[in-house]
Amino acid sequence: MNKQQNPHSKKKNKNLRQGTTQSDKRGIVNHTVEEETTLLPFLLTIITNKSRNSVKSVLTRGQVSVDGEEVTKHDHPLKPGQVVSILSNKESKKMSELEGLSILHEDRDIIVINKEAGLLSISAGDPTEPTAYHQLSDYVKKENPENKIFVVHRLDRDTSGVMLYAKSEEIKEALQKDWKNTVKERIYTALAEGNVEKDQGEISSWLSESKGIKMYSNPEDNGGKFSVTHYRKVLGNENYSLLEVELETGRKHQIRVHLKDIGHPIAGDKLYDADTNPIKRLGLHATTLVLVHPGTNKLVRYTSEVPTSFLKRVK
Repeated sequence: MNKQQNPHSKKKNKNLRQGTTQSDKRGIVNHTVEEETTLLPFLLTIITNKSRNSVKSVLTRGQVSVDGEEVTKHDHPLKPGQVVSILSNKESKKMSELEGLSILHEDRDIIVINKEAGLLSISAGDPTEPTAYHQLSDYVKKENPENKIFVVHRLDRDTSGVMLYAKSEEIKEALQKDWKNTVKERIYTALAEGNVEKDQGEISSWLSESKGIKMYSNPEDNGGKFSVTHYRKVLGNENYSLLEVELETGRKHQIRVHLKDIGHPIAGDKLYDADTNPIKRLGLHATTLVLVHPGTNKLVRYTSEVPTSFLKRVK
């Protein structure tokens, strides 16, 4: 779901109340809340060409967002000034055709996605293998063949969660040039092997890369890149621990190496000596990305729920 920040058309839709912006080429309609209410009653007042059950279906299918965050609860509270965005049935169907990813947010500058484990961020050499980049490129070209997307950062193939792409080279360069200051929070959830004893901690070391893909950690400066990872234990049992992990630095495989360093490799991470693979994938998920939006300079937050397969292992 997304919040269109700069709609192209100002024409009013006869089926909507005054003040509502007509849907743009992406099939998104925005409406600003004028008084306190809850979501379903609000939708019923602005969508007058559908039955109550049809409006409920639009909500249940995830076609509604509030200030850019997808909401499906009928009784979600609304306050004056908030923006409710409604995605058309046609556009919702188009987005559902994307494989291994879903769009969390889109505006004229960026696309934020939820990537599934197993999907490459960009091509690794085989041009026939599906990637998030190729799918999103095709997606934006459906509106205009001249449209493009640009890679800002990556997630490993087997890591799922929130990823950001730019829709222009200018925005890409602005994000990458000052990435450390632009990004305020990068939070992951890790399913780690064993019972992590400390409720929270910090792991630091110098990371260097071999000729292969594996990273190596050293407690002393050996010419590698200094790396810092913070973690907080959320849940756990004798077999697994669910950790909330925040990156202070963003090195390749940083979380995977650092959790191995403390004797609790990520479940399913054979490369870094995991003994088990209970969920048949790497137990690492990018849950939260908070950054200063490059187009509006406002602080924005994008989130993805922790996979249920992670939670089942620590209950």
